[in-house]
Amino acid sequence: MSFHFRIGIASCDGKSNPIRCYSTAELIRATNNFDPSCIIDDLHFDMYRGILDNRTVIIKKYRHRDRNELLPWKTRLRIAKQLASALTYLHTAFPRPIVHRSITSHCILLDDDYVPKLFDYSISRTIPPDQLYVQENFSSGTVGYIDPASRIHHKSSEKTDVYSFGVLLLVFLTRRDAHKRGAEIEFLTADPKLNVSNGQIQIATIADPKILEEVGGDEQAQQQLQDFLALALLCIQDQSEARPDMIDVAKELVRIEKSILP
Repeated sequence: MSFHFRIGIASCDGKSNPIRCYSTAELIRATNNFDPSCIIDDLHFDMYRGILDNRTVIIKKYRHRDRNELLPWKTRLRIAKQLASALTYLHTAFPRPIVHRSITSHCILLDDDYVPKLFDYSISRTIPPDQLYVQENFSSGTVGYIDPASRIHHKSSEKTDVYSFGVLLLVFLTRRDAHKRGAEIEFLTADPKLNVSNGQIQIATIADPKILEEVGGDEQAQQQLQDFLALALLCIQDQSEARPDMIDVAKELVRIEKSILP
């Protein structure tokens, strides 16, 4: 039995925390043999708080729990903004960009204050020198979040993360899964309501009813939702060249959050 640990990155604070692995024995010592007192409650995994290299770390053990917490709209928006900052850090803070390649709702840990930590770098790749992408023999990622261009050409770049992040924004906005299995797989990104050729998509047809109830008839809040949706749709453009850079996504989310004064 083996466990792996990856250091989560919370924000672009200018500090570089090397990504490294630890042995099973080290993780057992760090968590006092995965003592229940070290457990941190999370949506999808057993998370344990421990000490490694004289600092507090979070260690993940895979499990499954079917729970969908109803977070207020402002909290969802703030989480999205902070995650965009973390991805911008991966893409810009190192000598070569790091592509996460597995951005999903399952790779996010929320602390008691709902501050997100981005983790699970198991399929992350550094773009080689003098290259604009990582060439693979097969596509990697999670169904529903995989960049179509990456799936077809087996190439990953920063725009691969941008696509997956756009899907995540839609998940935040709609409180729906990125895909639903049935006789055929139904993808959130293929929802006809998101493919309106003429005119603006009506936010009331796509947003989580809880969000709509929360914002009510507030026109500023309605515009905030509309701008959030527009950003998500820009991120999931089929052509990777049409997608924004992650730093621009992060800036737009800051603007959207500030569009309504506290």
